Amino acid sequence: MTVSREVELSGHIIDSGMMQTCFGIVMDMGGSFSVEEFDIGRHKEDESYARLLVEADDPEHLQSIIHELHQNGANPADPKDATLEPAPADQVVPHGFYSTTNHPTYVRYDGEWVGVENIEMDCAVVVEDGAEPRAYTKVLNAVEEGDRIVTGDTGIKVEPPERPRDSGGAFGFMQGGVSSERPSESTIEKIANAIEETKKEGGKVLAVCGPALIHSGAREELARLVREGYVDMLSAGNGFAVHDIERDLYGTSLGVDTETLDHARHGHKHHIYTISEVIREGSIPEAVESGTIESGVMYECVENDRPFVLAGSIRDDGPLPDTITDAVEAQNAIREQAHEADMVLMLSTLLHSVAVGNCLPSTTRVVCVDINPATVTQLLDRGSAQAVGMVTDIGTFVPMLAEKLVAEEE
Repeated sequence: MTVSREVELSGHIIDSGMMQTCFGIVMDMGGSFSVEEFDIGRHKEDESYARLLVEADDPEHLQSIIHELHQNGANPADPKDATLEPAPADQVVPHGFYSTTNHPTYVRYDGEWVGVENIEMDCAVVVEDGAEPRAYTKVLNAVEEGDRIVTGDTGIKVEPPERPRDSGGAFGFMQGGVSSERPSESTIEKIANAIEETKKEGGKVLAVCGPALIHSGAREELARLVREGYVDMLSAGNGFAVHDIERDLYGTSLGVDTETLDHARHGHKHHIYTISEVIREGSIPEAVESGTIESGVMYECVENDRPFVLAGSIRDDGPLPDTITDAVEAQNAIREQAHEADMVLMLSTLLHSVAVGNCLPSTTRVVCVDINPATVTQLLDRGSAQAVGMVTDIGTFVPMLAEKLVAEEE
C-alpha cells in the first residue's frame, strides 16, 4: 500500500531548474510521481505551474521526500496552519522544530501567509500573535522559554529565487557560477556596474576581507573604495586590521614591503609592535584621532564613518582592542551587518566569508574572489542564487575594480 500527497511548483520553474531538481529528488529517494497539471508560461515574463502527486511506501518515507521537495520550493497543494510549540527553556527548542533555509519563507498562521523576517539558514522560526502577527528567525542560543516555535513542515512555504528567461540588467550576470576562464576585465566591469546600481538603489555594500588583500598590495585601492563610498561596511578578522595598520606604521605587511617585496630588518616584529601601539592608544578610532594611524582601510572606515566588525579567533595575536573575542557576540555583530547588506564582496577569506554567508538570505547579491577555486566553489555552494565567483589574484581584482569605479571621478 502506498501513500501520496500533492505538491505545487510555480514561477520560472523550468528556466531555474526547479522542476528538474524536484523530479530528481523524488526518484533518487525511491518515490514516484505523476504530473497532474502543467501550465507552461509562453512568454519570457510568464510563470509556469505544475502540480505533482508524490507517492511513497509509507508515511515516514513520504514525509522525508516532501521535506526535501519543500527545501527546493515545492509546497503542499493543501496548506494548513503551521504547528507551534512553546520552547521548554531558554536556548532549548521543541523536538522536530523547523530549521530554516536561506530562501524567502512564509508561515501559515490563522489561514494567512506571514513572511518570515530576517531569514537565514539553520535558525528556528518564532511566531508572535497580535493584530498583525509576526514571524521571524532566532538562532538557537537566542531562543527564550515560551517562544512559540514552528515545528514540522506543515504550513511552511519556501520560495527559492528564480532565474527568469530575461537575465539582462546590471545583475543578470550574477547567476553564472564559478569560472576562471571568463574574461576578468569584462567580469570586473559588470561587478562594478552592479555595485553602482546597488548604490543608486540606496543599497549597502559589505566587504568581507582577508589579510591576503593587504599582503598582495591591494590595500590602497580598497581604501579608495571605502573613502569614495562604494564600500559601506567592513567585516574582517584581527589579522586584516593588524596588517593594514602595520603597513601605515612600518611600510610592511607581515614584515614584507608590499611594493619592493623586501624583508625589512626586524620586520617579523612589526605586527606585534602594531598591536601594541593601538592598545596604547585604546582603540583604532582613538589611534586615528591622535594621528598615530594616518592611512589605510581602517583609517578610511573611521574617517568616513563606515562601520566595521573585527571577529577574533583562537589564532589571534594581541588582539586589537576593537576585535570581538566572544564568538557569540561576534556572530551577532556579523549577523546585524549581513542583514543590512544588499551586496557582499567576499575578498580572499574563506572562514569570515562562511560566517557572513551563513547569515545571508539567498537573494543577497554576492561576489566571491579567491585564487583558490575550491574556496570560491565552497562559498557559492552555500546557497546564494544571485552570485558570481572569480578565481583570480585579489591583488589584481581590487585595483581593477577601483579603476572601473573611481577613475572617471578623479
